[in-house]
Amino acid sequence: MNNPFLIGERIYLRGLEASDVEGQYPSWLNDEILTQYLEHHVFPYSKASALDYIQGLRHRRDILMLAIIEKTTNKHIGNITLSSISTLHQSAEFTLLIGDHESHGKGLAKEASKLLLTHGFNTMNLNRIWCGTMDTNSAMQHLALSLGMKQEGIKRQEVYKNGRYNDTYQYSILKEEFKG
Repeated sequence: MNNPFLIGERIYLRGLEASDVEGQYPSWLNDEILTQYLEHHVFPYSKASALDYIQGLRHRRDILMLAIIEKTTNKHIGNITLSSISTLHQSAEFTLLIGDHESHGKGLAKEASKLLLTHGFNTMNLNRIWCGTMDTNSAMQHLALSLGMKQEGIKRQEVYKNGRYNDTYQYSILKEEFKG
């Protein structure tokens, strides 16, 4: 393992590193299939953009973005984030992207999510973690519910993507509800 921050059974989470731009990471945000449910894929994402983003993370306290690494191969398969971190309100937004197509459907997203939510509630002392996803993203909706999140509402026609306006479903979980 290389600089692990949080360690799970099959994966570990670590900070993004400059060397990650030499792998597949920058291409994930140019992949139409991977970004079909994200607000990304508006402009080309380059290695230079990725490097600037990673270097900018060092100075921010409102975002915790981690690489998801498969233990057996040490392969960077995705990223997971707590963003919009509010110490005043003790809340944060949760996002996730499994960029490696071969890693889909193996439960790695759920394992990574449980690690990060446990850290958010137990170490960062957050009280509420929330996420939003497009109405067409059934995989993220299923993940949110499987983590114990509750659907709070719908933001109607919030995102214009794939030639249509898409509703966004909002989910959240409170510290007292989380069973990591």
